Amino acid sequence: MHYRAIFISDLHLGTPGCQAEALLDFLKENTSDYLYLVGDIVDGWQLRRKWYWPQAHNDVVQKLLRKARKGCRVIYVPGNHDEFARHFLDHHFGGIEVVDEAVHLTADGRQLWVIHGDYFDAVVQQAKWLAYVGDYLYEFTLKLNRYLNNLRGRMGLPYWSLSQYLKHKVKKALNYVTDFENAVAHQAAKQGYQGVVCGHIHRAEIREVEGVLYCNDGDWVESRSALVEDKQGVLSLVYWQTQSVEAAKPQLVKVA
Repeated sequence: MHYRAIFISDLHLGTPGCQAEALLDFLKENTSDYLYLVGDIVDGWQLRRKWYWPQAHNDVVQKLLRKARKGCRVIYVPGNHDEFARHFLDHHFGGIEVVDEAVHLTADGRQLWVIHGDYFDAVVQQAKWLAYVGDYLYEFTLKLNRYLNNLRGRMGLPYWSLSQYLKHKVKKALNYVTDFENAVAHQAAKQGYQGVVCGHIHRAEIREVEGVLYCNDGDWVESRSALVEDKQGVLSLVYWQTQSVEAAKPQLVKVA
């Protein structure tokens, strides 16, 4: 499938939770004129604690570089887990542009502000030690999630995200997500944009917030989701559902 633009974030390369094989399949099956890497592409926090870099993660990097070489405009907006890349803003690496934020003009003329979103996370900005503690707990949840899905796979059941389920059930988590979405959309409106695209919170979403289109492209450790724009400027969320990499199927779930 060819799209005008694809937005992906929170790949967390360098962690066991990164679903690199499914991501490679998605990148192989889908092309675009623009590819936005909306932060937390490489997990520097995890790599500092323990080095983990299998061949599949290297293959993802090579695939992204290959897309840039073949004419796709690849734009990388670093996040908090790959904040080291913010030292290289306005540089090009193998054709990949590194910027602090971007503005994407859709085919129907809307200006979308593209940011990772961590600047709107009070925990990350004001209590980084607490963010690190939360990262440890999150990694434990992902390990449990991998175990459960290995079991589900043997039973012939589809992929299911434990952490997404918990987020939907815990009231404080829901309040945090809502506050984050409102803050990001409010700032986008303040700066004169018609919409915003971000990542960070690992919850894919398209909705209107006080006249501003809020889009979150999700992640590739839980949801395996991407935000895509077609040639008419229509924005949709795609979930890359796989029983196995060979049986990958896209699932289009929302349109704006």
